[in-house]
Amino acid sequence: MKIKDKVAVITGASSGIGYAIAKRLFNEGVVVYDISRTVRQHSEIKEAFACDVNDTDKVDGILSQIFEKEGRIDIFINNAGFGIAGAIENTKAENIYSLISTNLSAVIALSGRAIKYLKQSGGGNIINISSVGGVIPLPVQATYSATKAGVEIFSKALANEVRQYKIKVTSILPGDTHTNFTTSRIIDNDTQNEKQKASIEKSIKKVEKDEIKGKSPDSVGKAVVKVLKKKHPPLRKTVGFFYKCAVFLPRILSTKFVNFIVRKLYC
Repeated sequence: MKIKDKVAVITGASSGIGYAIAKRLFNEGVVVYDISRTVRQHSEIKEAFACDVNDTDKVDGILSQIFEKEGRIDIFINNAGFGIAGAIENTKAENIYSLISTNLSAVIALSGRAIKYLKQSGGGNIINISSVGGVIPLPVQATYSATKAGVEIFSKALANEVRQYKIKVTSILPGDTHTNFTTSRIIDNDTQNEKQKASIEKSIKKVEKDEIKGKSPDSVGKAVVKVLKKKHPPLRKTVGFFYKCAVFLPRILSTKFVNFIVRKLYC
């Protein structure tokens, strides 16, 4: 399917995976808009709006402006998010609530706002950026994994809900990806137990090392374009052969054994 001249709105496209998606879409002839807390001027983005994705009403107003200007919105991509690492017992409650609000609640709320514009445009696509960590939960990133698992479940439920309006929903699952997400991650590791602190630091360093050596964010942008060009896009697309294998493991191995493997890798 051709996507040239379609109108896309991406949250968090100022950098990282979001910007990589924006560049790929721009190269395909898509008109791209960005909604981010920090606005950066990129030639591939027609206009960037400064807004926290948790401010649902303000985002709705921005979508209304874009729709009025372009006469349509065809693609909505929930990409904005951040990470927390640390033992759950040491994680500040405000950080937990903030993470869930941004990574999951905003995805649900903004999808609801985007649907009315997609319906008026005759259909379209909602792309939710999830994570392999939502299928293979990672220790010391329990809250983050929980939000991405929630995105997975929400995407599947939403796909059935909006199918009658010719709106297609896909969750994209990146694995370790080399972006500023690594350095932006909030670390909650305030414990007096030196043995526990060392164990947590070891786990975090393992994750950070894998991310630094990980795939380019452009690989995610490429995956998004492939999904958008399909007449019948998948409900889920995992980025990278290794991670496709990892996501497949829970289908053939027991949950306990998969958890054992993860523990050996990260604990």
